[in-house]
Amino acid sequence: MKDLKLIREEIDEIDSQIVSLYEERMQRTTEVAEYKISVGKPVLDRQREKEKLQKVKGQAKEDNRFGVGELFEQIMAMSRKRQYQLLQQSGQAQELGFEEVEELPFYTRKIVYQGTEGAYSQLAMKAYFGDAAEGYHVETWRDAMEAIQRGEADYAVLPIENSSAGIVGENFDLMLEYDNYIVAEKTIKIEHALLGLPEAELSDIRTVYSHPQALMQSVDFLDDHKEWERVSVRNTAVAAKQVVGEQRKEQAAIASGVTADIYGLKILKNHINYSEENSTRFIIVGGRRLRLKGADKVSICFEVSHESGSLYRMLSHFMFNNLNMVKIESRPIKDKSFEYRFFVDLEGDLGEGAMQNALKGLLEEALYVKVLGNY
Repeated sequence: MKDLKLIREEIDEIDSQIVSLYEERMQRTTEVAEYKISVGKPVLDRQREKEKLQKVKGQAKEDNRFGVGELFEQIMAMSRKRQYQLLQQSGQAQELGFEEVEELPFYTRKIVYQGTEGAYSQLAMKAYFGDAAEGYHVETWRDAMEAIQRGEADYAVLPIENSSAGIVGENFDLMLEYDNYIVAEKTIKIEHALLGLPEAELSDIRTVYSHPQALMQSVDFLDDHKEWERVSVRNTAVAAKQVVGEQRKEQAAIASGVTADIYGLKILKNHINYSEENSTRFIIVGGRRLRLKGADKVSICFEVSHESGSLYRMLSHFMFNNLNMVKIESRPIKDKSFEYRFFVDLEGDLGEGAMQNALKGLLEEALYVKVLGNY
């Protein structure tokens, strides 16, 4: 049996040879990229890669074929990424159609949000645009997206995720259904209160109305009152409006304290959400591809083939270009059983070379890509 020290020395020598051969291969990659640039040939050649993998696996002993295949998949992936870099450096940057602006332009002077007066979306609108902002409410998030699409409002304010209850999946889906784009975001702290009629007391309550996420965020408080019926409605402010409209003191709503002032309700219990750090991130959506100067986050969506390693291959473009991915979410694809699209947030801006390289790779290799915004 060989001494371990000797075995490691032999491995080090082999590794040195591998490094040298890798560098030599990447030099050939540069030459391939230069040729493809000169003739306008695309970087990815799936048939060539498939034939190459079959060939190298056939050259390996049976026990090593899987490992050799995986190794060469990675080598060819790195080769493609290097070629994308060279394309960008040669002036063939990916044109994405986003216009950089100093401030958001207005035309209709209107901002739309879902719910009714006092909704958290309205609070987010005022927090971002200021108290003087002219906003109006619609019944559904889809209605808000439609208003942007029809040019009836300049921007829509939509909740996208809550720190406790998670994502608002429907709004992720709507970002793909409509040709609208994220231009900004605003995070506000969520402080739920239990609101009742002025004459009501906590002991009177039998039914509680609120948005499903607000009910979820207040679950610890509600579990102390298991006899109460919990009823989901479209919005926290809609819940408050319903309590006022029906004038029954056994009914209460979970909403913000601001909502209590608007509708003349009484705060029966304050701070009922279970997390002191509970907050919701809202996105500001417009109908044009705009990016404010200084934007430092990019949101994208992509779909991959339903096969082993396909998601990793897409994410590797971010790793290769040293981009920090701050969020990833998946959503099921309609009419495709157990297949998903992925939503990713990255630090950076579309004008950076690294971001351009990563997106070039994604656009070449993914089944579908949409840049949702740079903000």
